[in-house]
Amino acid sequence: MRVAIAGAGAVGRSIAGELLENGHEVLLIDKTPTAISVERVPQAEWLLADACEITSLDEAALERCHVVIAATGDDKVNLVVSLLGKTEYGVPRVVSRVNNPKNEWLFNESWGVDVAVSTPRLMSALVEEAVSVGDLVRLMRFSQGDANLVELTLAPEAALVGTAVGEVKWPQDTSLVTIIRGNRVLTPSPEDALEAGDELLFVAAPAREEQLEELLSGRGG
Repeated sequence: MRVAIAGAGAVGRSIAGELLENGHEVLLIDKTPTAISVERVPQAEWLLADACEITSLDEAALERCHVVIAATGDDKVNLVVSLLGKTEYGVPRVVSRVNNPKNEWLFNESWGVDVAVSTPRLMSALVEEAVSVGDLVRLMRFSQGDANLVELTLAPEAALVGTAVGEVKWPQDTSLVTIIRGNRVLTPSPEDALEAGDELLFVAAPAREEQLEELLSGRGG
């Protein structure tokens, strides 16, 4: 998989390193000469250019990329890169960094963003996830498809404890993708019985989150 990353700061370089370790091709783009530190990520391709300009993205051959990551510290730049990547080059997957939580509402499919990653929201969600039992916690929003990644830790008193996954009538537009049980990560099967303390990860439509929380908490019967 070929990935272009706009922004070669600490965040962009860290992402590049992880992707390279997993066998992907990575191109780092930055317009600041001091950010071009080839020795820090020598396996990556590097391009000194403004990722907000069409000529730069032509030079980067963005149409060959499977993923574009807008990882700069400037939300305006990230939005422009996302929009150009999706509309001008048809990149299948656009991931964009949100620096200011007040701008999060802009990072959606209208700006070409498939996945918006807000560090403040993610950190607060992880805190909530660590201390909340029986309450639904939104971990990430997927702009494409209008869905969220949500988590709920099953409380001992929840009505579904002991119920097989296949016997639960899940709300429409929700999918149970993973059960984290202690140190184990389980791919749910219809025969798996839910246990108290299970961390359940769902991809769910926002309109179904309240219904899902009621079902899992037992408040909805």
